[in-house]
Amino acid sequence: MSMSAPNSRSAPVAPVFPRPVAAGSPKPVARLEVRGKFIFAGSEKVYVRGAVYGAFRPDAAGREYHDIATVERDFALMRAHGLNAVRIPHTTPPRSLLDTAQRLGLWVMVGLSAEQYLGFLIDGKKTPSEIDALIRAKVRECARHPALLCYALGNEISASIARWLGPRAIEQYLERLYCAAKAEDPDTLVTYVNYPTTEYLQLPFLDFLCFNVYLESQPPFEAYLDRLQNLAGDRPLVMSELGLDSLRNGEVAQAASLDWQVRTAFARGCAGAFVFSWTDEWWRSGSEVDDWAFGLTRADRSPKAAAGAVRDAFGEIPFAPTIRWPRISVIVCSYNGARTIRDCLDALERLNYLDYEVIVVDDGSTDTTAAIARRYNCRLIETEHRGLASARNTGLHVATGEIVAYIVDDA
Repeated sequence: MSMSAPNSRSAPVAPVFPRPVAAGSPKPVARLEVRGKFIFAGSEKVYVRGAVYGAFRPDAAGREYHDIATVERDFALMRAHGLNAVRIPHTTPPRSLLDTAQRLGLWVMVGLSAEQYLGFLIDGKKTPSEIDALIRAKVRECARHPALLCYALGNEISASIARWLGPRAIEQYLERLYCAAKAEDPDTLVTYVNYPTTEYLQLPFLDFLCFNVYLESQPPFEAYLDRLQNLAGDRPLVMSELGLDSLRNGEVAQAASLDWQVRTAFARGCAGAFVFSWTDEWWRSGSEVDDWAFGLTRADRSPKAAAGAVRDAFGEIPFAPTIRWPRISVIVCSYNGARTIRDCLDALERLNYLDYEVIVVDDGSTDTTAAIARRYNCRLIETEHRGLASARNTGLHVATGEIVAYIVDDA
């Protein structure tokens, strides 16, 4: 047996991971796409950290987001609290809002109000084609804007309507509107904001799943997130609303609840979470809403304790900076693996992890496996040909990591 000592590694000083686009990033620059259970902007994984924004009192022309100066101040304050996304739930925003979001480094989830148009379909005031046209017109206003996170077809179609019409009718309605949105802006993600009462809806066409979930106890919340992950399958799951009313529960309880809600959502594998809501200022059904206070800020935008709690929780996504990272030994066992081991070792050198070693066990190769391995920052052990089990045990004998990861030369 012969051993080659590894080149000395620089002493690591802090864990380094590919940074999600988050606080500190200048602006969204790449179109978003789904890969497995997460959302990516180019090669960067995006952990969506957002707040619901609106509804607000409209002006005389019916424009909800007419005061761009206020929008800009709110968005700047969101960034200061570690948010990277904003959800506009009920009214398609003007393009100027998207421009402001882009400038300040925020993505925007744009609501298309499918739940409101369903009434037109029921009472016969509009045909399906006319509703398609309404959706396409809304999408056209925002299409291909670089600040777009996604379109949300609607928000919580009521359970009573879903029971009355039947699940299949709702599923077909949403699928039709999904196709209408994609026809207008095919490269932007499309979802629908569901809630537990209609979790039974089968919506496999959506790019990712969104749910509004209000549970005030952590164990049931954890259990329900596990269920939602089963419903999401291999698609991302985003919490589109989390929150607690500080009017009834107090600001201290609100902060504590949001702290564990946000942390639990990401710990249970969610790709993102939106807190409900950014501010206590809220307008619904023609009047100010003053009998609850879900905002991270008060109506005058003074931050509550919850704003700091959410900032801290979002700041530790995906990992807290104080975590002690375990040392890992990666053991590569090879027998005549010269054709593939170079790619394997190239990939291992690109790992962005604080503390790991690579051990190559050359199990009596007759090709150039050992010569290739010597060019890399790894520990090379050469033995007679004894088989894979023996090679693994040889690597384990010299490993210094708390965790041992076995791979083979074509990984």
